[in-house]
Amino acid sequence: MPKITVVGLGPGRPGLITMESWQLMKEAQHLILRTRIHPTVAALEKEGLSFATYDDFYQEAPDFETLYRTIAGDLMQRARKMGNLVYAVPGSPLVAERTVVLLRELAAGSDVEVEILPGMSFVEVLYTRLGIDPIDGLTILDAEDVGTLTGCPAQSLVITQIYDPIIASDTKLMLMELYPDEYEVTYIHNLALPDESIRRIPLYELDRQHDVDHLTSLFVPAPQE
Repeated sequence: MPKITVVGLGPGRPGLITMESWQLMKEAQHLILRTRIHPTVAALEKEGLSFATYDDFYQEAPDFETLYRTIAGDLMQRARKMGNLVYAVPGSPLVAERTVVLLRELAAGSDVEVEILPGMSFVEVLYTRLGIDPIDGLTILDAEDVGTLTGCPAQSLVITQIYDPIIASDTKLMLMELYPDEYEVTYIHNLALPDESIRRIPLYELDRQHDVDHLTSLFVPAPQE
């Protein structure tokens, strides 16, 4: 039975990739990355690892859901043709990674085995930097899902995938339906990298930040009683 092993590239520094994942990527005959746009990819290249990516698929897909379904389907086809392969995703395979969810669904009851290895995501670094304990209550949302909130949450929020100024503006407007315009939030950029920036800003300034990109997240603290 062909097998797809899914590993995580960690939140930013190469040292945060698990040793098990490093070893599997080094030994992989077929290594495929969802995207090469991630800080640890330079370390893979320095190690001399060869890999394919799905970056070209981003240009052709009309939306992210179509993109992720196409990637998952292509992985299944490649596994049937190539046999065993390793699929590497940013962060942890089990945190905010839609392609892994879809891949698991496609593999259920099929002729392809999928093994998902644990990895470190940005949230573990976030807990440390902000001094928060998720046991107190924390909701993690993709920026595109903020609109699904029907009221001001009692828990703190972590919002991911604020990858450009347009998404930042949309996210701000949706949050301002729930929180005061000047509500203090924490802007997080390049977490776990040397130029990491964590700063408190009023909510209305979210889309005015100069460094919004694919490594931008937001922490919205729970309202104080």
